[in-house]
Amino acid sequence: MTFTLQHTDPNSKARAGRIETAHGSIETPIFMPVGTLATVKGVHQHELENDIAAQIILANTYHLYLRPSLAVLSAAGGIHSFNKWQKPVLTDSGGYQVYSLAHRRKITEEGVKFQSHIDGSRHLFTPENVMDIQRKIGADIIMAFDECTPYPCDYKYAKNSLGLTHRWLKRCCDRFDSTPPLYGYDQTLFPIVQGSVYKDLRRESAETIASFEREGNAIGGLSVGEPAEDMYEMTDLVCDILPKDKPRYLMGVGTPVNILENIALGVDMFDCVMPTRNARHGMLFTSEGIIHIKNEKWKTDFSPIDANSPAPTSRLHSKAYLRHLFAAKELLAGQIASIHNLSFYLWLVKEARKHIINGDFYDWKNGMVKKVGGKV
Repeated sequence: MTFTLQHTDPNSKARAGRIETAHGSIETPIFMPVGTLATVKGVHQHELENDIAAQIILANTYHLYLRPSLAVLSAAGGIHSFNKWQKPVLTDSGGYQVYSLAHRRKITEEGVKFQSHIDGSRHLFTPENVMDIQRKIGADIIMAFDECTPYPCDYKYAKNSLGLTHRWLKRCCDRFDSTPPLYGYDQTLFPIVQGSVYKDLRRESAETIASFEREGNAIGGLSVGEPAEDMYEMTDLVCDILPKDKPRYLMGVGTPVNILENIALGVDMFDCVMPTRNARHGMLFTSEGIIHIKNEKWKTDFSPIDANSPAPTSRLHSKAYLRHLFAAKELLAGQIASIHNLSFYLWLVKEARKHIINGDFYDWKNGMVKKVGGKV
C-alpha cells in the first residue's frame, strides 16, 4: 500500500490524498461503508459501486471468524472472491466487538477469551491468531489487535490498557511480518492509537504507534460515548503527532458533522454504521439537514428524497413514497434509505476533497456543519 499526500487546506489541517492498494485506489478523505458480515446491510455490490460510488468497504474479523468461518473464506479464496467485491476491503481486528461483549469475555496478557454471541462457544483471540485470521480473510488493510477502553474510564485502567495494547501491537507486527499473504496480493497492517480522553496517554500512544513506522495508522477508542469536544481534542492532538505522509483512520466516526470537523483536524479515513442503521429506522441525512421520513409532514410531499443526491433512487423516489414504504413495513424502505444515506456520506467526503483541492475547505465546512447537523 502507498499513500500520496496531494493537497492541504490553507486554513485547516484538512488533507486530500490517494491510497493505492492491490484492489484499487482510494481518494481521501474517504468514508467506508460498514459491511460487517461481508455485506453492507440491504445493499447489493453493484449498488455500492455504481449508485453509492464506494471505494472501499469494511468487514469485521470477529463476526467473519464465527460466521461463515475461516474454513469457508479460505475455500472461497478470501473475502473478495467470496462476496465479489473487487475493490479494497479493510477488516477491524475484533477488538471493539470484544469490548462490547464485556459480560462474555476475559482479558489477559495472552489475549481475550470470549463466548460467541451466536451459540455460547468459547474462543481465544491473541495478537498472533488475529493476524492469522485476517490473513485468511484476505482484506487489503488489516487492524492490530487492541483493547478499546470504555467511556468513562478511570486513568489507571486507561494507562494499564494502553500498555497492553502497545505490547500486543509488537506481537501483531512480529506475526504479520513473519507470515506471507495467502491470495497473491499484499496486505497492510495499521496500528491503533488508544488512551481514552487523557492527553498524556494519547500523546504517548501516538508517539509509540508512529515509532512502528507502518504504512498507515488508526485512532481508536473514540465515539464511545464521550462528548464531541473531547473527541475533537484527542483527534487534534494525535494528528499532530502521527506522520503526515501516512493515512490516518478515525475508527467508528460518525455523524456528518463529526466527519467534517475531523477532516479539518487531519483525518483521512472514516467508517460508521450510522448511515445504514439509522436509515433502517427512517432517518435520512441530506445536504439540507436530517429528515425523519416517518413523520406525518412527508405524507403528501412528492418532491425527490434529495434532488442533489448522486443516487438515482434518491432523485427518482419521492419523500411521500418512501414514507409509505416505511408505514407499510416494506423491506424496500430500508434499502432505499440505506442507499441514500451512504450516497450522501460518500458525496460529503467527495465534496470535502474538492474544496480542499480548491483551497476553500474551511469556509465551506463551516457552512455545511450548520446545514447537515440540523433538521428539515
